[in-house]
Amino acid sequence: MQETVTARPRRPRPKVVTLSDVAAARVKEIMDRAQEPCIGLRVGVKNGGCAGQEYVLEYAQAANPLDEVVEDKGVTILIDPKAVLFLIGTEVDYETTRLASKFVFRNPNQVDACGCGESVTIVPATE
Repeated sequence: MQETVTARPRRPRPKVVTLSDVAAARVKEIMDRAQEPCIGLRVGVKNGGCAGQEYVLEYAQAANPLDEVVEDKGVTILIDPKAVLFLIGTEVDYETTRLASKFVFRNPNQVDACGCGESVTIVPATE
């Protein structure tokens, strides 16, 4: 006699990255002015800087087959699979001060940053 396996419904996964309202509005504004059509914002992490890693934001013209795709506040965010564990729980915000305007990453996995704020140290998320 064969047993029948019933698939349980999967609970929704949390979004790897979210955008603040201000960041979402700024991304939409920037994408509207892009020179080439883009489908979304590519967010990642690369090695570099004095603290070891840097956040990367780029226009995304197409999704790569293994990209994690997140929809948040009307913006498509594509994340390289190698960066997912470093970005889990991150909120991207946009701040304007008297001297600068920039995207800011609020990442619970970030453990250090260099003095100039251009590079960070991030550990992979754990259970």
